[in-house]
Amino acid sequence: MKAVLLDAATLGPDIDLSPIESRLDELEVYQHTRLDQLTERVANVPIIITNKVPISRAILQNCQAVFVLASGTNNVDMVAAKALFVPVFNVVDYGSQYVAQHTLMLMLALAGRLPLYQQDLRQGRWQKSPMFCLNDHLTCELTDKNLLIQGAGSIGQKVASLAEALGMRVQFAGRPGKAEDKRPAFNALLHWADVVSFHCPLTPETHHLLDESNLAKVKQGCLVINCARGGVINEADLLLALREDRLGGLAVDSLPNEPPMQGHDLLDALDEPLNLIVTPHNAWIGPKARQAIINKTAQSLNQYLKGLD
Repeated sequence: MKAVLLDAATLGPDIDLSPIESRLDELEVYQHTRLDQLTERVANVPIIITNKVPISRAILQNCQAVFVLASGTNNVDMVAAKALFVPVFNVVDYGSQYVAQHTLMLMLALAGRLPLYQQDLRQGRWQKSPMFCLNDHLTCELTDKNLLIQGAGSIGQKVASLAEALGMRVQFAGRPGKAEDKRPAFNALLHWADVVSFHCPLTPETHHLLDESNLAKVKQGCLVINCARGGVINEADLLLALREDRLGGLAVDSLPNEPPMQGHDLLDALDEPLNLIVTPHNAWIGPKARQAIINKTAQSLNQYLKGLD
């Protein structure tokens, strides 16, 4: 069986592809694939392996299976895949600890107003201070604060454990659109939260889960962290709330369009005096996590091929 890997470069350097290669007759590897190259590269190839290259209905009509090198499958037309009986495999729990660690880093940085103090340093304010320290931006102690997590998977659970170690109180919101989930809905818990952290997939139900329509429920000074997908929050609405001092801080590790070649309002705002952090979708990139993606994909591939026998 032949497969094509469309965007190997997204996994970074020093990744061993042999676990996948050993299960195939042929693996054609491309470091990057533009949309205008896609049709030619997947022609007559039964198995497509992709991280972020979009896979449309037209592409799905001519393949047998898709393996996504990530937990999110929002780059695949899942409705078409179901209708065409094309199985789509993803990878879960490959780098939960890395993402949880990154989330905690962002939370601590926002609580300590690190972006604001870093700006002060770049502007020479400490160097010119009449006293030994700067204390203009009041920091926030996380102990006894309330953390609302949307997304109770492995990442959300690890974030909860780290937060509880700091003495925070944690609640998980129910899954949007899942009536059988008896936990309180996100909006019902929003007024309670001092910190909100997102670790859920991007679906029609989670799109713009936090935006102007429910920001009035948020405590003034609340910290918001999105290490899920861009678009789970309405970045423009939250930026406005941050500028108006309705939010205490905002940190994101993803944007709706990546890379943000056309720019983005949050990137433009990084030089403003705001408690704002943007990281380049790199919460997951630890070496062990990247190799785990390959190993877990190889396991799924092996199970799929065995099912064909």
